[in-house]
Amino acid sequence: MTSTESVADVLSAVAGASATEVLATAAQRFAGRIAFASSLGLEDQVITAMIADAGLDIPIFTLDTGRLFPETYDLIDRTVKRYGLPIRSYCPDAADVEAMVADGNVNLFRDSIQERHRCCEVRKVRPLRRAQAGLDAWVCGLRSGQGATRQTVAPVELDYAANLIKINPLAAWDEARVMAFVKENDVPYNPLHDQGFPSVGCAPCTRAVMPGEDHRSGRWWWESPTDRECGLHER
Repeated sequence: MTSTESVADVLSAVAGASATEVLATAAQRFAGRIAFASSLGLEDQVITAMIADAGLDIPIFTLDTGRLFPETYDLIDRTVKRYGLPIRSYCPDAADVEAMVADGNVNLFRDSIQERHRCCEVRKVRPLRRAQAGLDAWVCGLRSGQGATRQTVAPVELDYAANLIKINPLAAWDEARVMAFVKENDVPYNPLHDQGFPSVGCAPCTRAVMPGEDHRSGRWWWESPTDRECGLHER
């Protein structure tokens, strides 16, 4: 990170601001050095709509792990066509994937938490670091209360692992507010959300959840709730 901006400076600048205002302020303060990492979840689709509607200069990218649901790929296409904004896909290095599978197996993430973290490192974290090259800040759709690992999220945080400022414009939004925005603005979303998938990741690592279960209980459900992160959002 080359910016002289501090988390405190940016937090002060967005105090009391709406989500769109947070994005606009970030786009201005980090012009040319900021991007939005979209996982195509409901929150991320809301942010994409805000960026498009406000005409903000915040490039959008996503991580194509190679194991996403077909519905997720369809959503990328629908979103690009709806908003007229390019969404750049970052894929894992083929040699890294081949070496990992040869050393373990194609579903090694089920063997141990260490192997699952290894798979996430190859398929998600390393592509993210490539996408973040040259940035001083990145935007993502984290909210408080999304799960055991995300009880408290601030609108501006320091991403220690990447040494970048992280902007979370929907930090204070609850699920009802997200859904209301989606419906009121006809935001395209993944049909899996209507089938009990509040959080959608890689197909082998995501299942539907029962009513009342933790928002992220369908992700890596065989692990402890406090371990259900992939390394993109170390907290």
